[in-house]
Amino acid sequence: MNDNLAVSHPGIRRLWQSDLDRLTEHFQRLDSDTRRLRFAGKVSDGFVDQYAESILSAGAIGYGAFPDHELRGMAELRELQNSWPRAAELALVVERDWQEKGIGKALFNRMIGAAQTRQIKTIHMLCLLENTRMRNLAKLHDATLAIDSGIMEATLSVARPSPIAFLEKLYGDPCNILRATIRVGGQTR
Repeated sequence: MNDNLAVSHPGIRRLWQSDLDRLTEHFQRLDSDTRRLRFAGKVSDGFVDQYAESILSAGAIGYGAFPDHELRGMAELRELQNSWPRAAELALVVERDWQEKGIGKALFNRMIGAAQTRQIKTIHMLCLLENTRMRNLAKLHDATLAIDSGIMEATLSVARPSPIAFLEKLYGDPCNILRATIRVGGQTR
């Protein structure tokens, strides 16, 4: 597969407990600045190992991007307990060498679809004010931005799900399904 196709369709899929090693390795590969922006401060290797386990617990939904068959970006959605209407927090990170290739945007869009099919009405995102990529993603989706003490909180309303969002929840990314169905014996026609 050529690199342009891999990035335009980064192979986004749900992460499961069997992906724990991949997720831990992904967090370990983050350079110090990307890790600091993702976790809003300096965190240890032990912290990210424990955090990876928490993403794959029952209280969170994680999706990963696999543009080169390796986990290069991931997003998580955690429902906020006791919220009505239902609300969730969204966070995502893409490895530095894979940033500015549309992976973050694709993950963000997939998480909006996940929120829609779970009847979540509001998504919140917190990030450091200097995290321009997250600010730009929030603005792209018409989020309301509030800034306090160097932290930005973005709040966005989630529209009702489309029929395509339901199909993606049931069957995954339509491009992945199409690519899988045209492969015969490891060869692509």
